Amino acid sequence: MDDQRSAAAAAATVERAAAVAVPEAVPALGDAAGPAGPKGRGAALAPVALVVAGGLSVQFGSAVAVLLMPRAGALGVVTLRLAVAALVMLVVCRPKLRGHSRADWGTVLAFGLAMGGMNTLFYQAADRIPLGAAVTLEVLGPLALSVFASRRLINVVWAGLALGGVLLLSGGGFDRLDPVGAAYALGAGAMWATYIVFSARTGRRFPQADGLALALVVAALLSLPLGIMESGSKLLVPSTLGLGAAVALMSSVLPYTLELMALRRLPAPTFAILMSLEPAIAATAGFLILDQALTTTDALAIALVIGASMGAVRSQVRGVKSRNHT
Repeated sequence: MDDQRSAAAAAATVERAAAVAVPEAVPALGDAAGPAGPKGRGAALAPVALVVAGGLSVQFGSAVAVLLMPRAGALGVVTLRLAVAALVMLVVCRPKLRGHSRADWGTVLAFGLAMGGMNTLFYQAADRIPLGAAVTLEVLGPLALSVFASRRLINVVWAGLALGGVLLLSGGGFDRLDPVGAAYALGAGAMWATYIVFSARTGRRFPQADGLALALVVAALLSLPLGIMESGSKLLVPSTLGLGAAVALMSSVLPYTLELMALRRLPAPTFAILMSLEPAIAATAGFLILDQALTTTDALAIALVIGASMGAVRSQVRGVKSRNHT
């Protein structure tokens, strides 16, 4: 799952060209049954399944977080989410603090700052605008990354199709939304793109999920004073703590772990386009948990976004086959 030599060589080439670390798919994707065999296809699609599962977890967790905001406030929810997630990951992973270079620690710090900023900005947005709209705006960050980091024209095409779905899901414009909430969502999107880059780099520098656990500590420390200033003792109410723990598991521990695993085996442009599924998942979670109804236009937008994601997956599988044939 972590072929360091070949992945590092491919990543270095893309870093020089696009200024982002883009890990290549594992060369052994087709080894089990040949490039075109069922096992090869299954291995190629495995990281895609990890991304989709992470998206389901994080968006339904976000819907639960919206229900929690009246009790703890937006910043309080972020603090609970990150603090509980950091504690869980530290206990599970027990990351080693020795043997890491200054560059390793710099990567973890940047990853943690991106994670904390992304969460803080997103929950500020979700407190002001509907969940589906917030995620729709936020996903523009990964979409932009997919265009800038991609070295293949087809990825630009899929990103454009996904962007069309995102705009359609927004109703053709964002003027009807709270401008402050929309600005927070766009800021969260920029941090999300940064998160993708440093999640990939952290996954290559640290074994297992050690880097993720350490980055969560950074993010939790960043959010802690903000949450205490906004909510204070409200954060210690047992029912609030329980819901906060659920949000942490659903929105941080599980999805971040799955995404970290996926980014070791999936190119960042493909991963970024797959993130365009998030508005569709968020709209579904909003409908089921927050009673936010879906319109026919919403359904069409979701179909466009899913179509773009499927195209990205097919391009990834074909790319793996082509590399294995040469």
